[in-house]
Amino acid sequence: MAILWRWMKVVSMGLIAMAAWTAGATSGFAQPMDAHQGARAAAPFALALRPPPAGGTAPVIAVLALNEGTETTDFLVPHAVLQLAQVGVVEAVAPRAGAVTLMPALQVEVPRSFAAFDSVYPQGADIVVVPALHTEDDPAVLAWLRAQAAKGAVVVGICSGARVLGRAGLLEGRRFAGHWYDRSTLLRRHAGAVHVPGQRYVDDGPVVTTTGVSASLPVSLALVETLTGAERARAVATALGMPSWGPAHRSERFGLSLAHVGTLSVNTLLFWRHERIDIPVVDGVDDVALALAADAWSRTYRSRAEAVNALASPVHLRSGLLLRAAPPDASATTVLLDRDMQPACVLDHSLQMIGQRYGAATRQWVATQLEYEDPEVRCGAAGPSP
Repeated sequence: MAILWRWMKVVSMGLIAMAAWTAGATSGFAQPMDAHQGARAAAPFALALRPPPAGGTAPVIAVLALNEGTETTDFLVPHAVLQLAQVGVVEAVAPRAGAVTLMPALQVEVPRSFAAFDSVYPQGADIVVVPALHTEDDPAVLAWLRAQAAKGAVVVGICSGARVLGRAGLLEGRRFAGHWYDRSTLLRRHAGAVHVPGQRYVDDGPVVTTTGVSASLPVSLALVETLTGAERARAVATALGMPSWGPAHRSERFGLSLAHVGTLSVNTLLFWRHERIDIPVVDGVDDVALALAADAWSRTYRSRAEAVNALASPVHLRSGLLLRAAPPDASATTVLLDRDMQPACVLDHSLQMIGQRYGAATRQWVATQLEYEDPEVRCGAAGPSP
């Protein structure tokens, strides 16, 4: 036991040192908005992004995944929202058709490979959505992304998807948003790139980038507005439970603090208190609600979410994607998705339950990872702790 505690102390001190270095490295890049940036933060995103439909047909939107690891919300939310809004042809694509492991939770089946997509759409996609990927410099992904950009696609990097765009050579000399953790890396890597604080999404010609994971919802609605108009975007936003989707964002509030590292250290090292969270799923389960719940519960460093059903059989998400499910675990804590709750409200509800179960510090750490300004009251009080 003494050896274990010495090991825990060494690991914790290392994490604290890393946090202090990271906080110092990233905090210096958040500059106050000038008048031009302030005006843009209040302006409609739709004015900046109007890709012409390929061949005069409905726009083709590809939501990219890497089979070995793709961020859960970054991938599922845009795919689902754009499908729901009926903005055009929305295709999930990956280097290989088949299983895609999502991070930090879930696994889905993607029906089209890059090769199959190129065969069906030789003209390329009008828009390519790029989530955060486990490997930011995968050769197949970069080659395909460069080819799509060369054909005229608008490329949207969600969260750390900006790093993938950078590896593909698409960020040089451009304005960008990006997750708070990535700012210094992107500025160091890409000549002439300029970080724009105070905006959840930033467009610079054919390249769009966003802040952290939670920006996937507002940028998806901004794309809906661009492609179909404000009326359709408002209808979809109302169905989702999103009162607004504008670009304004208080980016200065986000960063890695010593308090966060303390929470991370304690939650990681007290491994005997870790638990599995089972989320029962059936055919037609809402992609957005499931993604937000599974993502939040899997970022506590105390718990890991799993989609389950009694037969451990795959189910179809509302968007049509096939979701793999595991058998329930008798020792797991079950968290039910409320079908009467608007999907966007599931994140608020999950954060409330996480706070009840693990404390306010863990709740704040999860919200910080997602770069989400937790409103605490927007969607009402949470139910009892699981």
